[in-house]
Amino acid sequence: MCNEIRRNVALGNIRDDFSQIRIPLHFPEGLPNLAPLDSVRITDPTPIVRMGEEGAELVVRRWSWPGPGGKPVYNFRSEGREFNSGRCLIIADGFYEFTAHSDPKSRRKHKWLFTKADEPWFCIAGLWRSSPAGEAFTMLTTSPGPDVAPYHSRQIAVLHRGDWGRWLDPAGPAQELLSPLPAGSLRVEQVA
Repeated sequence: MCNEIRRNVALGNIRDDFSQIRIPLHFPEGLPNLAPLDSVRITDPTPIVRMGEEGAELVVRRWSWPGPGGKPVYNFRSEGREFNSGRCLIIADGFYEFTAHSDPKSRRKHKWLFTKADEPWFCIAGLWRSSPAGEAFTMLTTSPGPDVAPYHSRQIAVLHRGDWGRWLDPAGPAQELLSPLPAGSLRVEQVA
C-alpha cells in the first residue's frame, strides 16, 4: 500500500488551481510554510483540504491515526462505503510503490514514482478525524488501474480535478468518484 508520497507543489499553485475550479481556499491556521518534499511518510504532517465553517480550508495534519493495537491507519479501503463525513483532499504531485528486487537475495526493493500524465499535481481522496494523536488523515484506496496493477494490488484513490468539489461534499456519491484511473493517466519511473 502507498506509504510514501511526494509534495513539490507551491502554496500559490494550490490556491490558484483551486480558485480556477471555483473552490476558494481559506487558511484558518494561517498560510503554512510548504517547503517542497520528495518524501512524505506515515506520521508526517502535510496539507489537506477539508470543509470548514467558511468553506474549503487548507490545514496541515498528520498522515495516519493510531488504529487498534497502535498500528497506524494510513490507507483505508473504499469499496462499498459512502463516507458521509470527514472527507478531505490530500495534496501530492507523486506517490511511490515498491516491488521486490529482481535478485531474490537482496533485501532492497525497487521504488517506483507515479505522477499524473496530464497535470503537475493532484489530490488523493482521504478521510480526516480526531484521534489520540490529534487530528489526522488516511488515504482511501481502490482496486488498481492498469498503470498501477503491474506494481501493486491496490492503488490510492486519485481524483479528477473536476471531482474535487464533489468529493468535499459529503452528499457526493463516493462510489462514483472512487475508482481506478484509466490506462495512460499515470507516468511511472523507477527511482531506486
